[in-house]
Amino acid sequence: MRQTQFSQAGWLKDYALPNASWSQDMLNLYNKFVEKSKDGTWKRIPSYRHIIALTNSIKLEAEKPRQDTRIFLRNLDGEGLGFEYVMFFNPAEKRVVTVYQPGPYLEGYDGFTHGGSTATMIDTTCGICSIFLAGKSMTASLSINFKIPILLGSVVLVDSRLDRMEGRKAFLSCQVLSCDGQTLHAEATALFIQVASPSQR
Repeated sequence: MRQTQFSQAGWLKDYALPNASWSQDMLNLYNKFVEKSKDGTWKRIPSYRHIIALTNSIKLEAEKPRQDTRIFLRNLDGEGLGFEYVMFFNPAEKRVVTVYQPGPYLEGYDGFTHGGSTATMIDTTCGICSIFLAGKSMTASLSINFKIPILLGSVVLVDSRLDRMEGRKAFLSCQVLSCDGQTLHAEATALFIQVASPSQR
């Protein structure tokens, strides 16, 4: 099997920055949260091709990523084709919000975003929220109620929140809203489990 090699510069590239594929709605929401970040209330989360690059940046890991893998949401090279998104973290509110623009390669029914890609974005947003607040963790369960389909190329907000911790269990809730906040596209609950360190196994 052919393996693709990535340079260090490649896996450290931050993909959560504006590019030519971003719509005006995407840019407007991005700028809104960047403005909110100026007082430290919100923090933009960088997005790399490898989860290790992110966990390194928040001191959860200290290693290089494998050279033959990418995280699922960053597996396309073309801008705007798949998952275009940027995340912001609010530690006081225990929230991670994703500004998300689904591209044409995420189609389900004609003209609409595939439900599986919406589920992926919910899982990822909740997962990052859990990682930032509970440490290294993985999905144990995810329950989604889909309400209204998402048009391809539209922009939505994926808003996740840590509701409570019980031991190693992190319980989260999430809503997928239109960019104006008026339409509820989906809502979800999730359970993440902290991953034990080698010394705890």
